[in-house]
Amino acid sequence: MDMCVKNIMIVGVGGQGTLLTSRILGNLAIRGGYDVKLSEVHGMAQRGGSVVTFVRYGEQVAEPIVEQGQADVLIAFERLEALRYLHFLKEDGVVIVNDWRIDPITVVTGAAVYPEGILETLKGAGRTVVVEATETAKKMGVPKAFNVIVLGAAARYMGFDREDWTQVIRETVPPKTVEINLRAFETGYSMEEA
Repeated sequence: MDMCVKNIMIVGVGGQGTLLTSRILGNLAIRGGYDVKLSEVHGMAQRGGSVVTFVRYGEQVAEPIVEQGQADVLIAFERLEALRYLHFLKEDGVVIVNDWRIDPITVVTGAAVYPEGILETLKGAGRTVVVEATETAKKMGVPKAFNVIVLGAAARYMGFDREDWTQVIRETVPPKTVEINLRAFETGYSMEEA
């Protein structure tokens, strides 16, 4: 991997594991010998609002915030969140998006309408990898592990060794969930790009 700063954005809805995912990636970059800055931006997380985390790593990282148009990888746990933060992606960046819909409170109350054609819009904007992580996690019997499935799919675009990913997952997730999370990661890593 080159030594320039890598900018990763992880976006989702409160309760989707955005913070754990950013900690896994941050720990991985530290293990790789990089300077790492993490920033967590909480919306109305308890009410299903946006949660955004930035993970920046490289030889030297001055600040934790990713500017618009600078994200190398945008990891999204929900379709609308990917669309909402798409303007942060670099021209040659990649979006890894979980094909899942969670209606924000404005849609639930009827004040807004959930947009149609989100995946098509994302694909039209550049390289987009769509992952059926929520459905896959349910079939595996571990619905909460969908975020690590998405992370596994995203791992192929970040230049770290697979073995390092699995070691950091072992060290970062709660001990009783290690095997489940490793299975989820391997499932995502092995998924074919759609």
